[in-house]
Amino acid sequence: MAAPRISDDPLYRLLRDGKVAEFNQRIQAGETVDLTGCDFRHLNLQGLVAVGLDFSNSYFRQADLRGVDFSDCDNLEGASIHAAKISGCYFPNTIRAEEILLSLEHGTRMRYNT
Repeated sequence: MAAPRISDDPLYRLLRDGKVAEFNQRIQAGETVDLTGCDFRHLNLQGLVAVGLDFSNSYFRQADLRGVDFSDCDNLEGASIHAAKISGCYFPNTIRAEEILLSLEHGTRMRYNT
Protein backbone atom coordinates (compact mmCIF):
# COMPACT_ATOMS: atom_id res chain seq x y z
CA MET A 1 0.00 0.00 0.00
CA ALA A 2 1.43 3.31 -1.08
CA ALA A 3 1.43 6.27 1.30
CA PRO A 4 -1.24 8.91 0.62
CA ARG A 5 0.05 11.46 -1.84
CA ILE A 6 -0.09 15.22 -1.87
CA SER A 7 -0.61 16.03 -5.52
CA ASP A 8 0.56 19.12 -7.36
CA ASP A 9 -2.73 19.23 -9.29
CA PRO A 10 -4.18 22.75 -9.02
CA LEU A 11 -7.70 21.44 -8.33
CA TYR A 12 -6.48 19.20 -5.51
CA ARG A 13 -4.60 22.21 -4.13
CA LEU A 14 -7.88 24.14 -3.98
CA LEU A 15 -9.25 21.48 -1.62
CA ARG A 16 -6.12 21.60 0.52
CA ASP A 17 -6.49 25.39 0.71
CA GLY A 18 -10.14 25.13 1.81
CA LYS A 19 -11.52 26.50 -1.47
CA VAL A 20 -14.23 23.85 -1.86
CA ALA A 21 -16.72 26.15 -3.63
CA GLU A 22 -14.15 27.12 -6.27
CA PHE A 23 -13.20 23.44 -6.70
CA ASN A 24 -16.88 22.57 -7.27
CA GLN A 25 -17.29 25.36 -9.82
CA ARG A 26 -14.25 24.30 -11.82
CA ILE A 27 -15.28 20.62 -11.82
CA GLN A 28 -18.80 21.61 -12.90
CA ALA A 29 -17.22 23.67 -15.71
CA GLY A 30 -15.60 20.48 -17.04
CA GLU A 31 -12.11 20.45 -15.54
CA THR A 32 -10.80 17.09 -14.40
CA VAL A 33 -8.66 16.00 -11.47
CA ASP A 34 -7.02 12.77 -10.30
CA LEU A 35 -7.82 12.32 -6.60
CA THR A 36 -6.91 8.63 -6.34
CA GLY A 37 -4.66 7.87 -3.41
CA CYS A 38 -4.65 11.49 -2.22
CA ASP A 39 -4.15 12.76 1.31
CA PHE A 40 -7.16 14.62 2.73
CA ARG A 41 -6.08 14.41 6.39
CA HIS A 42 -7.57 17.09 8.62
CA LEU A 43 -9.16 18.96 5.69
CA ASN A 44 -12.59 20.56 5.86
CA LEU A 45 -14.43 19.24 2.81
CA GLN A 46 -17.93 20.36 3.80
CA GLY A 47 -19.88 21.38 0.72
CA LEU A 48 -17.85 19.16 -1.63
CA VAL A 49 -19.82 17.92 -4.63
CA ALA A 50 -18.43 14.41 -5.07
CA VAL A 51 -20.42 13.40 -8.16
CA GLY A 52 -18.16 11.55 -10.60
CA LEU A 53 -15.00 11.88 -8.49
CA ASP A 54 -12.69 8.92 -7.88
CA PHE A 55 -11.45 8.77 -4.28
CA SER A 56 -10.12 5.21 -4.44
CA ASN A 57 -7.32 4.59 -1.93
CA SER A 58 -7.63 8.12 -0.55
CA TYR A 59 -6.96 8.97 3.09
CA PHE A 60 -9.53 11.06 5.00
CA ARG A 61 -8.19 10.69 8.55
CA GLN A 62 -9.85 13.30 10.80
CA ALA A 63 -11.24 15.18 7.80
CA ASP A 64 -14.50 17.09 8.14
CA LEU A 65 -16.82 15.34 5.72
CA ARG A 66 -20.08 16.44 7.31
CA GLY A 67 -22.89 16.51 4.79
CA VAL A 68 -20.84 15.27 1.81
CA ASP A 69 -22.85 13.04 -0.53
CA PHE A 70 -20.52 10.29 -1.78
CA SER A 71 -23.40 8.23 -3.21
CA ASP A 72 -22.62 9.25 -6.81
CA CYS A 73 -18.84 9.45 -6.63
CA ASP A 74 -17.06 7.11 -9.03
CA ASN A 75 -15.13 5.14 -6.44
CA LEU A 76 -14.39 4.95 -2.70
CA GLU A 77 -12.77 1.50 -2.83
CA GLY A 78 -9.79 1.40 -0.49
CA ALA A 79 -10.48 4.81 1.04
CA SER A 80 -10.04 5.26 4.80
CA ILE A 81 -12.10 7.65 6.95
CA HIS A 82 -10.45 7.04 10.32
CA ALA A 83 -11.80 9.46 12.97
CA ALA A 84 -13.41 11.67 10.30
CA LYS A 85 -16.49 13.76 11.00
CA ILE A 86 -19.18 12.04 8.92
CA SER A 87 -22.45 13.37 10.32
CA GLY A 88 -24.90 13.71 7.46
CA CYS A 89 -22.64 11.90 4.96
CA TYR A 90 -24.30 9.75 2.37
CA PHE A 91 -22.22 6.76 1.26
CA PRO A 92 -22.79 4.50 -1.76
CA ASN A 93 -25.27 1.75 -0.95
CA THR A 94 -22.71 -0.74 -2.25
CA ILE A 95 -20.56 -0.15 0.84
CA ARG A 96 -21.94 -1.95 3.88
CA ALA A 97 -22.45 -0.01 7.10
CA GLU A 98 -19.97 -2.37 8.81
CA GLU A 99 -17.27 -1.37 6.33
CA ILE A 100 -17.91 2.30 7.04
CA LEU A 101 -17.86 1.76 10.80
CA LEU A 102 -14.64 -0.28 10.69
CA SER A 103 -12.98 2.42 8.61
CA LEU A 104 -14.22 5.18 10.90
CA GLU A 105 -13.13 3.45 14.12
CA HIS A 106 -10.04 1.53 13.03
CA GLY A 107 -8.89 3.08 9.77
CA THR A 108 -9.54 0.01 7.64
CA ARG A 109 -9.86 0.51 3.92
CA MET A 110 -13.47 0.40 2.71
CA ARG A 111 -14.55 -2.32 0.27
CA TYR A 112 -17.59 -2.52 -1.97
CA ASN A 113 -20.05 -5.41 -1.64
CA THR A 114 -19.43 -8.14 -4.15
